[in-house]
Amino acid sequence: MTYRHPLDFLLPGLRRRLFFLFLALTVAGFAVFQVLDKPLQTAAAPSGVVSFELSGSVENAQAMMDSWDASARLNNAFGLGFDFLFMPVYATALSLGVLLAVDRRKGHWVALGKALGWGAFTAVLFDSVENIALFFILKGNVVAPFPQVAAGCATVKFGLILLGLAYGLIGWILPEKRH
Repeated sequence: MTYRHPLDFLLPGLRRRLFFLFLALTVAGFAVFQVLDKPLQTAAAPSGVVSFELSGSVENAQAMMDSWDASARLNNAFGLGFDFLFMPVYATALSLGVLLAVDRRKGHWVALGKALGWGAFTAVLFDSVENIALFFILKGNVVAPFPQVAAGCATVKFGLILLGLAYGLIGWILPEKRH
């Protein structure tokens, strides 16, 4: 059975240009998150929203909520909403980066890259469920299973993103396939 990368339909000459466009949009999105995240970085949440995503327990989530004032919570809510716009951007950039690396590979590396191309978009599904759980917590529902669901989804999301990044980087560092 042959799998297709989700962006195989893009013409090869267009892939690189779109990658750099979506990469620039991803970097711009990260810049927005840096601003939004500053008030969320407290002793209870040293990594800001990432700490919140990975809180994993009612106690940790509550401690983070208690460490934020109303303005910080509003930043967090805005950031979670903005993330829904950001998700397809980072997933497309990552999937295109993987596709560009796939184009330089052969054999099992190609099959792995095609799977990781889908993994970038699968990360969005986990990111969406994570954000919904975090919205419930922000609304005052600091109860199980919301922190656990958010942490589990965040872990899978970060894993898929890191695997895609590693594949893309390795795909460019290793010598190109030989025909």
